[in-house]
Amino acid sequence: MSLKVCKFGGSSLADAEHFLKVRAILESDPTRRIVVVSAPGKRFSDDVKITDMLLLCQSVQEQGLDLGQMFQKIRTRYKEIVQNLNVDIDIDALLDETEAQMKKNGTKDFMASRGEYLCGRITAAWLKARFVDPGEYLQIESSGVIKEETYDKLGEALKGDDLVVMPGFYGCTPKGKVKTFPRGGSDISGAVAARAVRAELYENWTDVNGFMMADPRLVKNPKHIETLTYKELRELAYMGANVLHDESIYPVSEPGIPIEIRNTNDPTGPFTRIVPSRPKDDRVVTGIAGRKDFYLIQIEKILMNKMVGFGRRFLQIFESHGVNFEHAPTGIDTMSVIVRKEYVGEQLPAILEEIKRTLQPDRLEVTDNLALIATVGQGMIRCVGFAGRLCTCLSKRGINLQVIDLGSTQDNMIVGVELNDFEEAVRAIYEEFEHQA
Repeated sequence: MSLKVCKFGGSSLADAEHFLKVRAILESDPTRRIVVVSAPGKRFSDDVKITDMLLLCQSVQEQGLDLGQMFQKIRTRYKEIVQNLNVDIDIDALLDETEAQMKKNGTKDFMASRGEYLCGRITAAWLKARFVDPGEYLQIESSGVIKEETYDKLGEALKGDDLVVMPGFYGCTPKGKVKTFPRGGSDISGAVAARAVRAELYENWTDVNGFMMADPRLVKNPKHIETLTYKELRELAYMGANVLHDESIYPVSEPGIPIEIRNTNDPTGPFTRIVPSRPKDDRVVTGIAGRKDFYLIQIEKILMNKMVGFGRRFLQIFESHGVNFEHAPTGIDTMSVIVRKEYVGEQLPAILEEIKRTLQPDRLEVTDNLALIATVGQGMIRCVGFAGRLCTCLSKRGINLQVIDLGSTQDNMIVGVELNDFEEAVRAIYEEFEHQA
């Protein structure tokens, strides 16, 4: 019998009205038997997500204060959902137990995970489904890598013909302690569940109809993307297209399980399907995405290319400060590193001082207003004239390029522009390739 795994995000579980939509979706297709849930999200623009409230509880407790007052707001949210849905569950006892556990086990991972845990317990009781706690089966290394034996253990726990509900976002360390994925990690949980049961399809239900060719906040009515490859999804999601967590493709890529991004509020509407590969078509560009707030740190040193280990020592400085780098454009006597400001924090002066002391560059320069834009398309670099068109469309708008980086996979071209030019640059690229001619 075919089997689908369905992950419902926080926007799909924000209140009782959305829970009813979720049930209708599940009842419309009996193959939707594995349900992965996030913590309830925002009900309106000024609302606060449950996970954010839980992190505030953790912060309050870390300061030696009682988290009871903050947890009361969480109590109110869940009790409102239970009452409006008439769920057969002792919600007061469940919330009392959770608060006591949080006071006893105050780790950030444990407390942040309780939003999904509580939502999973409530959803399972409401749907009369079996509850599976990933904290018992889904093992995550300290590095964030999922242990291979997870798939067999979790697959065995999820096996059966009944409806199963599993919280997303967390698992456990090899020693049994609760460990969370990065924010948005319920997407990863859904992918892990899909691989564990060898699902026919992984459906990721959210509040949009999949991916658009560009951010609708920057481009008016961008075209909808019907099909993406895993590689294209990875590039777009990593560079800011936040519909699906970019790490979600890894669990499903080995068995080649397709992902569909669907809208809980429009279940029969358009959606995006993500697949291992797709036939060549007339598209040059599949999508455009970008991020702001990068540093470009450039050094110049004569005969750098003759100095064995110079590049390693340059990158090692960032490693020693715990800073990941995004790109490293180079020349014969020059080398640059692009890093996110959020990763650098207040360490920039110390990093620059160590570069001067260790490498003694002839020139050291920092650009602090850089934005990166990724233009993604399957094999687009092989299209004659593509790079010229992209650079020309920006030049016509008076936008200067700080960085050009052609991905080795030939599916991605990244350009760096000044922060003030970011939005105009995205619009220029979209308008150039909108009709793909």
